[in-house]
Amino acid sequence: MQKGIIGKKIGMTQIFDENGKVIPVTVVEAAPNVVVQVKTVENDGYAAVQLGYGDKKATRVNKPMKGHFDKANAGYKRTLKEFKLENCDLEAGSLVKADVFAVGDIVDVSGTSKGKGFAGAIKRHNQHRLKETHGTGPVHRQAGSMGACSSPSRIYKGKGMAGHMGAEKVTVQNLEIVKVDVENNLIAIKGAIPGPKGGIVTIVDSVKA
Repeated sequence: MQKGIIGKKIGMTQIFDENGKVIPVTVVEAAPNVVVQVKTVENDGYAAVQLGYGDKKATRVNKPMKGHFDKANAGYKRTLKEFKLENCDLEAGSLVKADVFAVGDIVDVSGTSKGKGFAGAIKRHNQHRLKETHGTGPVHRQAGSMGACSSPSRIYKGKGMAGHMGAEKVTVQNLEIVKVDVENNLIAIKGAIPGPKGGIVTIVDSVKA
């Protein structure tokens, strides 16, 4: 992994290529990221870069984090993410802008998916409903059999049941960057990415491309 940046999901739109073909894209605002810390193998046991995104009031930062930011002279940032970047020439306080990526790059995008709250088995696991006639009763959207009764006398782990859905980290791999607007710090990525509008996402080089 050689490149990475933190951004904010703006929303989806569509653009046209030179042949007039419509391409659905998600626009990410990748305002300049600040390098807050550079980790090395000698000091930390591994090589990585910590980036900061989004400004934060000084009154909202506690003393340990204030010292951490002041050491890098990076300002106070709302979001911190770490990227395992090897052989990079970045220094604390330097900026990482949208032009770190180019049109045609294949990337992986990670974000927090939309929270759905407590969802049933049909919505959460795409299970089928029961028939709505012949005495099924008011349970036609509930899960059916939980398994055999006397053996094993329990429900196996991983059984698809109702529960909390969404609001978890999701990564979509092998997405193509269609357009980079350096002046406005915008990156247009082909297809959909996780999270709601305004959600924080990370864009890194694809690990499988």
